[in-house]
Amino acid sequence: MYSMFGSTVAAISTPRGKGGIAVIRVSGEDALTICEKFISPKNGKPLSEIKANTAVLTNVYDENGDILDESVVTVFRAPRSYTGEDTVEISCHGGVLLTESILSRTFACGAVQAGPGEFTRRAFSAGKLSLSQAEAVIGMIDAETRAALSLSKTNLGGAVRRKTDAIYEKLKELISSVYAVIDFPDEDLSSMDDDEVHAGIREVIEALEALRRSYKTGHAVCEGVRTVIFGKPNTGKSTILNLLAEKERAIVTDIAGTTRDVISETVAAGNVTLRLSDTAGVHGTEDAVESIGVKKSMEALEEAELVLAVFDLSHGLDAEDEEILSHVAKRAKIGVPVIAVCNKSDLFDASANETEIRRIRETLGTEPILLCAKNDESRDALVSRIEDTFESSDFSLSDTTVITNARQHAAVSDALAHANCALDTLDFLGADLACTELELAMGKLGELDGRQVTVDVVDSIFHRFCVGK
Repeated sequence: MYSMFGSTVAAISTPRGKGGIAVIRVSGEDALTICEKFISPKNGKPLSEIKANTAVLTNVYDENGDILDESVVTVFRAPRSYTGEDTVEISCHGGVLLTESILSRTFACGAVQAGPGEFTRRAFSAGKLSLSQAEAVIGMIDAETRAALSLSKTNLGGAVRRKTDAIYEKLKELISSVYAVIDFPDEDLSSMDDDEVHAGIREVIEALEALRRSYKTGHAVCEGVRTVIFGKPNTGKSTILNLLAEKERAIVTDIAGTTRDVISETVAAGNVTLRLSDTAGVHGTEDAVESIGVKKSMEALEEAELVLAVFDLSHGLDAEDEEILSHVAKRAKIGVPVIAVCNKSDLFDASANETEIRRIRETLGTEPILLCAKNDESRDALVSRIEDTFESSDFSLSDTTVITNARQHAAVSDALAHANCALDTLDFLGADLACTELELAMGKLGELDGRQVTVDVVDSIFHRFCVGK
């Protein structure tokens, strides 16, 4: 079998450590030949004669011919394997030394160490997976919520690939139809009239816009939202961190300024993953350490994709609260979601504080949420607000194509920009230039699933994988 990869590779595909079993994967043109040098099936047949997709009990031998282990070996033959190549998977007992010893035997017999994500990269190169499906593999491995796991599973099944294939084919149809008129004006070869071409481009634009909108949710579910808990000292920011984390992650006291550095934690807020940062209280201070903490808080605010702005209305709004409002309002104006949290609701009467609540509402353009972070039931209310912020009502995670990372979002956004330009160009500058824009849109869309992707992009994706996947 021909392969663009010249070597046969091997790696341990299960986590390092003690366990019931470990799996060593060997893939490449010489996988069976290499493994046959130190593995002997107990049924008496050589490994090369074992049928595809068959598991057999074997003895695995060391360099001296002594039995290392009794292992179950599964044979997969090209092209019906994960990588599209001949593949042998050795399921041995899961000791660290034993596993490393068997891996060393594969190297001694001719295999080389697989690089990060090399098995999946070979699957991509063999056409077994698209680039978005390959990214879904690492999404399933890294999933921290059921929603992230479900969405990655859907994309591994080809949801994004099918959607982009449909848009790609539509673009190809439009370009072919327009060029037919340009190149053969007297032959009536076009399958579309002008109105149909316009409608076709609009159809492409609508599909791309839907994909682009889905990123807000896909990013929140799979990559996680950089979230800052922001406010003046002693408003209960650390208590909110502990509430969301469902553990005592930060020290909580009645002393203002307890938190002097940024404390980070990753938590699941329903379907949304939060990369939480609890910041030092923002206020004027002469304390050198506190000043550093305040500076870090401001830096975290500038990088945040979600702001939980925390206020304690038991004493009304003071000048420091107004400063907090001013800072977070600037983020809200540029589209960063801000959730105003009026904490310590057990210590104030909402009706008596209507003026302050209205002030927050009008400044931030959002309805504040009133809660007591010391009460566990408050978590549900806050999580519900967070989910509402990032889960679009236009679609559900189960039945809609959702893009999940910045690379995919950039490709869709660029393709959309070219499609919009094509529509404008068609009306004012002519079909030739419109087709140029449609071809550029095809190119950008092709980058998403690997049709026209550079080696550097592929390298950066697969280097995120662990060795053995």
